[in-house]
Amino acid sequence: MKKLSANQKILAGVAIAAAVALPLVTPDFRLFQASQVLIYAIAILGLNLLTGYNGQLSVGHGAFFAVGAYSAALLMNFAGFPYWTTIPAAALICLVVGLLFGLPALKLDGHYLALATFALALAVPQLLKYKAFSKWTGGAPGISIDKPPAPFEFDIFGRAFNADVWLYLFTLGITVLLFFCAWNLVRGRIGRTLVAIRDQPMAAQAMGVNTAIYKSLIFGVSALFTGVAGALNALTVQYLAPDSFHMFLSVFLLVGMVVGGMGAVPSALFGAVVIVFLPNIAGSISKSLPGAIYGVLLILLVYFMPKGIWGALDRLRQFRLPRHRDTGSS
Repeated sequence: MKKLSANQKILAGVAIAAAVALPLVTPDFRLFQASQVLIYAIAILGLNLLTGYNGQLSVGHGAFFAVGAYSAALLMNFAGFPYWTTIPAAALICLVVGLLFGLPALKLDGHYLALATFALALAVPQLLKYKAFSKWTGGAPGISIDKPPAPFEFDIFGRAFNADVWLYLFTLGITVLLFFCAWNLVRGRIGRTLVAIRDQPMAAQAMGVNTAIYKSLIFGVSALFTGVAGALNALTVQYLAPDSFHMFLSVFLLVGMVVGGMGAVPSALFGAVVIVFLPNIAGSISKSLPGAIYGVLLILLVYFMPKGIWGALDRLRQFRLPRHRDTGSS
């Protein structure tokens, strides 16, 4: 894997600085949308690690999103955990759940694995509604949690440092940390092994790679990322209901991964922007047919950028104008 160039490091630093300064020029609602972009970017990144890098197709990551969200809510409401401790706790819980699901899924591949994860996405919301668990999950009506307060409040350039600003910066910090971890993961030996298993599984096994261990491990890591996103979403929205984690959530994550670009860490941000803002754009174009407009816009994105937005940007970066040769005068 290639290392970041000096220009790429500068660009990443500028992007992080701009994201930190965003609350100074953004109202609370837009800041909430920005937090949603970061949250879905983490979830799409987790899915990309599994599907884009390792080739295991999942259409059920909304289930891990729900497990992370409810883990954070239950730990806060019933166990009295501080909100910031629910993030690593949800990560650990989803890691275990991902590993437990990934082990039997080793016998499945391709569309069979997709069908198994699809079944998981259908089952989890129903389990959350189940009467035996409603004491903790709230059943179909759901549960609410208190908004985490800012550790301190002050004004900077006329902008109040309130709970909304703090939640955004808290989410941003975790996003940067997870993207850094994912980048180091995929550009090292483990990342090369995952790609080898995806592209040439028989050759990888012939070279002594234990594909079962790596597939199970990446399934757990992928669930960990998605569970952290779910926990952050619970803190940001402050309300959870089983119907919020419907099957289409998994589909939206898959759409974000494909449109953003598979097999690239930064592409998750572009995919998250699409799934957060494209429905609003479609609704503004047509109030009566927002679903149809949304579908048409997705088709256009895939048609003109078959390798995703990141792939199109990478191709544009590598584009060079042909040099004119001096053939001399005739």
